[in-house]
Amino acid sequence: MSFLPKSRKARRRLTVLAVAAPVVALAVGLALWGMRDAISLFYTPAQAAAAHVPAGRKVQLGGLVKAGSVVKHPDGLVEFVVADQRSTALVRYKGDLPDLFREGQGVVASGAFDGAGTFVAKQVLAKHDERYMPREVSKALKEQGEWRGDGAKPAYGAGKPN
Repeated sequence: MSFLPKSRKARRRLTVLAVAAPVVALAVGLALWGMRDAISLFYTPAQAAAAHVPAGRKVQLGGLVKAGSVVKHPDGLVEFVVADQRSTALVRYKGDLPDLFREGQGVVASGAFDGAGTFVAKQVLAKHDERYMPREVSKALKEQGEWRGDGAKPAYGAGKPN
């Protein structure tokens, strides 16, 4: 008993499908593998602690800069604490901070956690103006009851069209 259909046309279609399916699966797999570093997940400090983000995984960490936590070293290294209502995370960043960076304000840092649990930032973004808050940060802060600004403007493209 043969698994192949008796019709020559049906056998041809089945052969084409048998050849095309692995090729398409390989192409999708290679595309996803190539984009693995382009995906950057957003976490608050509490979400990052709960998710146990592995060291070296590129993520975005957002929250409020804890008052009194900013320490600037002579070699250009800046250490500060990003906090939400439930947790905190120490952030190290080497470079110039944005002009609007200050304690008590919203911040999003892109980088990775090191083996000791310290977040090593490659880029730090501060609030745009007195009402702007990135959509991910405002959503996470609202969920935790930490939201301070009902008059905050949503991130670009998140609101209703004009």
